[in-house]
Amino acid sequence: MTSNPPNLRPDLAPKARLGDRPRAGQPNIGMVSLGCPKALVDSERILTRLRAEGYGVSPDYQGADAVIVNTCGFLDSAKAESLEAIGEALRENGKVIVTGCLGAEPDYIREHHPRILAVTGPHQYEQVLDAVHAAVPPDPDPFVDLLPAAGVKLTPRHFSYVKISEGCNHKCRFCIIPDMRGRLQSRPAHAVLREAEKLVEAGVRELLVISQDTSAYGLDRKYDSNLWKNREVRSHITDLSRELGQLGAWVRLHYVYPYPHVRELIPLMADPDNGLLPYLDIPFQHAHPDTLKRMARPAAAARTLDEIAAWRAICPDITLRSTFIVGYPGETEAEFQTLLDWMDEAQLDRVGCFQYENVAGARSNELPDHVPDEIKQERWDRFMEKAQAISAAKLAAKVGTTCEVIVDEVDGEAATCRTKSDAPEIDGNLFIDEGFEGLAAGDIVTVEVDEAGEYDLWGRILKR
Repeated sequence: MTSNPPNLRPDLAPKARLGDRPRAGQPNIGMVSLGCPKALVDSERILTRLRAEGYGVSPDYQGADAVIVNTCGFLDSAKAESLEAIGEALRENGKVIVTGCLGAEPDYIREHHPRILAVTGPHQYEQVLDAVHAAVPPDPDPFVDLLPAAGVKLTPRHFSYVKISEGCNHKCRFCIIPDMRGRLQSRPAHAVLREAEKLVEAGVRELLVISQDTSAYGLDRKYDSNLWKNREVRSHITDLSRELGQLGAWVRLHYVYPYPHVRELIPLMADPDNGLLPYLDIPFQHAHPDTLKRMARPAAAARTLDEIAAWRAICPDITLRSTFIVGYPGETEAEFQTLLDWMDEAQLDRVGCFQYENVAGARSNELPDHVPDEIKQERWDRFMEKAQAISAAKLAAKVGTTCEVIVDEVDGEAATCRTKSDAPEIDGNLFIDEGFEGLAAGDIVTVEVDEAGEYDLWGRILKR
C-alpha cells in the first residue's frame, strides 16, 4: 500500500513499467525514462517503433543489448539525476544511447560520459532509431513480433498519457523548455482522437491529456478543422475535450494556463454525460504581481481569483491543482506573504511547490537579489504547511460522502485507488482496506468515504 504525494514533485512521471520477456534470439533494448509524463510518452513512442521493427524490451540491464536513457533537463538537479542514470547504464550495460531534453546539450553530456554511443535531442525519434540500428541491428520475426494495438505502454494498462502538442510559446525567465523543445506544435485533432479511441478500445479507463501548454492547443494551426466521425472538429481544446469525453473513459487535463477560453471547459466538466473530469492542473507559479512580472508571466492574480470563483459557481465539484515556486530571485518577505494570503483565498485542492533553482541557459539566472538557500527552505516549509492544512480540511469535509474511484493497485493490505480529484503519482489516494478482495487494477467502483488524512482518504465499497 502506497501513499501520495511521495515528494511533492509534480514534474515527475510514474516509474516506467517494463513487462514482457523477449523471445529467444530477439535483439533487446532497455529503456530508462526520466522526467515528466511528456518524456514518458516519448519513451513509449520510441519503444513502439522499435517493437514494430522486431526489437524486444528488456526490463533489466543484463538482458539488454543496448540501453536508451531518456533524460530530463528541466532543473540542474534533474540534469544531475540524468547524468547519474547515464553513468549507471554505462556501468551495468556499457552500450548507451542518450535522448530527451538533456540531449539538447550533447557536449555537456559527453564531457561527463564520453563512452556513450549517441546523443539526440527531445522528440528526435528517427535519430534514436538510427542510433539503435547502428548499435544493435534489427532481426524481426513477422510471425512472432506482434505489436499491441495501443503500442508499447510504460504506465499501468488502465491509464495512459496522451500528448496533444509539443513545445511552448511562453518565454518564462526561469524555464528553458522552449529552447529545448521549440515553439508550440499541435497535433491534428483527428490524430489525437484516433489515438485516444485505440487506447480506450485496448482497455484504458483514464486518459491524461498533457502538453507544455494544453490550453494553447491548436493556436499554431489557427484552430483548423478535421473530419472526425463524419463531423468537423476544430483543433481547439474545447472541441477536443468534448470529443474525448465521449469515448467512455475518464479524461483529465494537465498543464492548463488560465486563458479566458478555459471557462468554456467548465460546463463540460459539470455535464454528467461527458467523461471530462472536473479537474484542472494550472501552473500559477506565484501570486504577487511583481514576482510574476520578474518571471515574465501574466500578472493577474486578482483576476485569477475571480476566474476560480466563476469556475466553482458553474462546477462546484471542480478540483484545482497547481504548482508554485518559492525563493524566486528578488522575492521579498512581503511578496511571499502575498502568496500565502492568496492561498487562503484560492483554497486550491492540490498543490506542489519547488524551491527556485538556477538552470543553465535560463534568463532568471541573471536577475539580482537571489534568495539564500536557508530562506528558500524556510519559505517552502511555511508554504507547504499552509497547503497541507488546506488539503486536510478539504479532505475532512469529504467524510460521509460517496464518490467513484478507479483502482490502481491491489495487494494483501488494501486496494489503492484514486478519486476523480486525484491524478496518478502526484495527488492523493483513496484506500479500501476491507472487502477489497476481487478488485483489480482498472475497476471503477462507488465508495463511501469514512476517514481522511492530510493527503489521502479511506473508504468502503458501496457498489461495484
